[in-house]
Amino acid sequence: MKKAFVLDWLDKYGGAERVIASLEAVFKFDKTYTLINIMKRNDLEKIYKTNQQPITETWLKFFKSKFRALFFVFHYLINKIKIDEDIQLIISSSHAIAKGVNKSSKNQLHICYFQARNFKYIWDDFELYFGKTSFLFKPLVSYLRKVDIEQAKRPDYIIANSKFVQKWIKQTYNRDSDLIYPPVDLAKFTFEDKKNDYFVAVGRIVAYKRFDLIVKAFNELGLPIIIIGDGAQLSELKEIAKPNITFTGFLNSEEINNYISKAKGFIHSGVEDFGIAPIEAQACGTPVIAYEEGGVLETVINNETGIYFKEQTPESIINAIHLFNNLQFNYEKVRENALNFSKERFETEFLNYVKTKCKKHNIE
Repeated sequence: MKKAFVLDWLDKYGGAERVIASLEAVFKFDKTYTLINIMKRNDLEKIYKTNQQPITETWLKFFKSKFRALFFVFHYLINKIKIDEDIQLIISSSHAIAKGVNKSSKNQLHICYFQARNFKYIWDDFELYFGKTSFLFKPLVSYLRKVDIEQAKRPDYIIANSKFVQKWIKQTYNRDSDLIYPPVDLAKFTFEDKKNDYFVAVGRIVAYKRFDLIVKAFNELGLPIIIIGDGAQLSELKEIAKPNITFTGFLNSEEINNYISKAKGFIHSGVEDFGIAPIEAQACGTPVIAYEEGGVLETVINNETGIYFKEQTPESIINAIHLFNNLQFNYEKVRENALNFSKERFETEFLNYVKTKCKKHNIE
């Protein structure tokens, strides 16, 4: 059986790319299709470890790192990608538009894994991305939403990465989906039951992750926190942060593990569709303080492996920290919860799912 992998784009190696790497390890695709590939070679090799293959791109590649500015042509470009006719199985990984790829033959089977609520630029985070200029883009976004809904009809099957995303798919596209939680490479995160007196937060420092709330809260609290990651908001947040807040910038997995495993608690202030970082924290035995929304509700057990705060405000985080400091956690139970989201479990579930659907469609 010849297999194709369809991706939104390849730029940086993060949580979604870890999922992509797992899928490649299981299926060893014959060819990858994507809007643009600007990923560094060493990151690309983390995905295609032993199976070098052709990666077909669109003309978006000429815009390099500025490609997101052309978001309004993404649907058009995915529509123009031509899958080889001898491909029998198409697996797409979609957080934006990969779901919209066309089959080149009616005998092909297309299974799409939703890594997130798709294309947040035009849906949930429209106001956040466009801010005061959002009114100018409303006619364009209205049109793109219609196109997005039509393209979401193309996969034969959709798999959601959380119940949160599953519900969103039904509400937005009126499509049913199955559920397979994404993989967490637990081997890279070691259990530690001796904690130091600091908190930690990890992720891309961008607006929707709401690191600004963490900075404002800890400016008020005066407690030590280490913020790990890089992104567009980093310089801005450094300027307003007090000395008790440390920014490390980008770190590798080993360095992140060292900080998380010894931290008193892990802060998670954004709305994630699944959220791998809180599970990595729990894998270290580190309890989580999280905003009570999104995929984290499926991965953190309240008052057992962490606690929730109810509002995205500095005050709500401050109150949660005060509560957290008066609780006792069993670090071994925190670790045990993370084991439910292993890489091995994901790969086995996904492979069995695809085998079942292939058999149903007489694809061998």
